[in-house]
Amino acid sequence: MPSPILPVSNYPSSTASAATTVVKAKVDADPPKTLIISSQFDPEKAITPLLPRTSSYNSTSNVNNSIISFANNHQHRSRRSSSDSSLSLLSDQSPRRSIGREVGHAASETFLLSRLCVKLFSYLGVGYRWITRFLALGCYALLLMPGFIQVAYYYFFSRQVRRSIIYGEKPRNRLDLYLPKSSHGAKPVVAFITGGAWIIGYKAWGSLLGQQLSERDIIVACIDYRNFPQGTISDMVEDASQGISFVCNNIAEYGGDPNRIYLMGQSAGAHIAACTLINQAIKEAGEGDSTSWSVSQIKAYFGLSGGYNLFNLIDHFHNRGLYRSIFLSIMEGEDSLHQFSPDVLVQDSNIRPAVSLLPPIILFHGTADFSIPADASTSFADTLRRVGGKAESILYDGKTHTDLFLQDPMRGGRDEMFEDVVAIIHGGDEEALAKDAVAPPRRRLVPEFMLKLAHNVSPF
Repeated sequence: MPSPILPVSNYPSSTASAATTVVKAKVDADPPKTLIISSQFDPEKAITPLLPRTSSYNSTSNVNNSIISFANNHQHRSRRSSSDSSLSLLSDQSPRRSIGREVGHAASETFLLSRLCVKLFSYLGVGYRWITRFLALGCYALLLMPGFIQVAYYYFFSRQVRRSIIYGEKPRNRLDLYLPKSSHGAKPVVAFITGGAWIIGYKAWGSLLGQQLSERDIIVACIDYRNFPQGTISDMVEDASQGISFVCNNIAEYGGDPNRIYLMGQSAGAHIAACTLINQAIKEAGEGDSTSWSVSQIKAYFGLSGGYNLFNLIDHFHNRGLYRSIFLSIMEGEDSLHQFSPDVLVQDSNIRPAVSLLPPIILFHGTADFSIPADASTSFADTLRRVGGKAESILYDGKTHTDLFLQDPMRGGRDEMFEDVVAIIHGGDEEALAKDAVAPPRRRLVPEFMLKLAHNVSPF
């Protein structure tokens, strides 16, 4: 049975100030560089301001009017055509995509990832610290390769995956949809923001999560976004917001329930998603700000292994190789740390009305996470409860930064965090809960001895 945690649908306000940290039992055992931002990464696009004003989210008619006005614009008409063509693939009668097309797509994706890795190491340098980390990363990836190959095959060739749906006009404004095989009834939806140290995030990183949640009748939308140095944190938040807007306003076309949308982020993606959610609440609590989606459309926020107070993490990241100069460039300077530290921002008395608009926030973290200490989640949950928000933190004993997101899902069988997330999403749906109770155990993707070795050599 899943662990007892606060139900999302009926979150008791009387427990807002109570400490609700749940601890899970263990399942398994160079100096800073001066940075110059180069435009060579994407010469056609420049960094843009945070969150442009968009159409008003006041009523269903306003959303429809926005869609009509978009249809009058050539660029948005092209975007719509792309989405409609993706929707046509939902039919079981649709022809299979050609092998040549899949190979071409795989090649373009591989090129993008290779370019991101080269760019990353050009900024981080090749000192002793990064050479050892790179070697550890190579060993780690090799040990998990049996699982990566199976997940990659599913990602590129499954008819349940709709890749690279366009949601905006900026570079990398794409998302992947993972659809359940059953088309009966409207499905709950998870909008997922992947991690990657704000530098190597990519939508395909969520393919394992998307595959496994879709097997439980849950639609997953993995939202891609501009990474540094293609963009800074404002651009990442802007992209995430626009991707969430697309999901809120269009997911019904893909069989999703617009009244059951959950927001989730992992690692840096958890930070970006939290910033996006709070920024949206601030806009809605203000006067005269129009938005294309509302925090009221988000049933709950799931933060997995995220960091929410940048002041506490900047030295920690520097010691682990994400040097201070690079990190401050990503976050747009030291003066912006307050704005992009959710744990700090919600304590500002000027935005207390916005805090009351936030959905229930559930933060998951492993106690053996050295990339981002578990205190980051417990502190943020404590702060939210203290200022009137609805939050809890759930800790998993002995789990590292990647155990919860990679090794445990690849192990097969029962995954505690996965079951906890599914239990919240299906809370109140007796039919779905009954199906979950008899769901077959998930297939193992990697032998146990390789998973244990990966746990030991992981550089994260």
